[in-house]
Amino acid sequence: MGPLEGLRIIELQGIGPGPFCAMMLADMGAEVIRIDRTGAAGGLPRAERFDLLARGRRSIRLNLKSPEGIEILMRMVEKSDGLIEGFRPGVIERLGIGPEQLLARNPALVVGRMTGWGQEGPLSSIAGHDINYIALSGALFNFGTKDGPPSPPLNLVGDFGGGGMLLAFGMVSAILKAKLSGEGQVVDAAMVDGASLLSTAFFGQLAQGRFQEGRGKHPLNGASHYYEVYECADGEFISIASIEPQFYAELKRLLNLSEDDFGEQMKPELWPQQKTQLAALFHSKSREAWCQLLQQSDICFAPVLRFSEAPEDPHSKARNAFIEIDGVVQPAPAPRFSATPAEVSRPPAQRGEHTDELLREWSYSPEEIADLHQSGAIKGLSD
Repeated sequence: MGPLEGLRIIELQGIGPGPFCAMMLADMGAEVIRIDRTGAAGGLPRAERFDLLARGRRSIRLNLKSPEGIEILMRMVEKSDGLIEGFRPGVIERLGIGPEQLLARNPALVVGRMTGWGQEGPLSSIAGHDINYIALSGALFNFGTKDGPPSPPLNLVGDFGGGGMLLAFGMVSAILKAKLSGEGQVVDAAMVDGASLLSTAFFGQLAQGRFQEGRGKHPLNGASHYYEVYECADGEFISIASIEPQFYAELKRLLNLSEDDFGEQMKPELWPQQKTQLAALFHSKSREAWCQLLQQSDICFAPVLRFSEAPEDPHSKARNAFIEIDGVVQPAPAPRFSATPAEVSRPPAQRGEHTDELLREWSYSPEEIADLHQSGAIKGLSD
């Protein structure tokens, strides 16, 4: 099941980007075991069946402040390919499970460390969230409307794109190297680094003098008329991205745009007036009417859907882009593989749901498991 079948990853409970990384690896077939705390769950409260970032793995609850809990983790590490943690720098070292100790027990282990600011630097020990990381990277300054302040694009750029996805790439890269060399290493994935990396193309434009910083000043962030979101008569929205000349020519043809007003595509001084004219035109019909006219054209068009609408879109349904597990609709694993298709192996686990099961797999006897429950080193569902 999946291209990562046969890999085993230990995930120390965290929030946001760490679980997203673990979800991606589990979707791709890796066996991911989540180490949940024996105390309060932490993070924002949510019903576990809706915690989709926790899908695809089993859960064991360990007290990592007890010697017995630490030893269980270390025994699991000995037979694992990687470990993911998302604490502030220095936390796992203080627990006695830092990279030095982990690699001593398993020299081929890959230790993936997910932080906002990275493992060193003047901000490394300071709290932060997605909006702070993308702010420092320069990305946030360019999101938002022309006359408004910078506006965060949910927490997609820092937490998930620049964080969890970056760490998943790093883990797979380092595990591949470990399989070839027998030597593990530490992967330092920082969301501020990832947000900067996602902006690489624009740093090139900036160096060339082709990037005007700010909201509504770049062709791709609201300045141009040919790459924009427009409101329709019913209050819904559509998106246009007719960048290339052939697509722009098709836009003019389908909308009967005059050459006098729209013949010049790449003159920024004309964009405000051209945008005003297009806004009035698109406001004359409903979103569905524009879909009927433009959806199958090459102008680069799509309706602006809500999350609640996206799974029902005909294209998404044709590609099975969304799946339903335990009554919860969610995005399907991606990307897709022709020979080793990925799938979600199980819905999100309850905390400690597999504690005893996993310990038995690591050769703990029933008596040892009972003693560990009694000492508070582990907890299951009923504890």
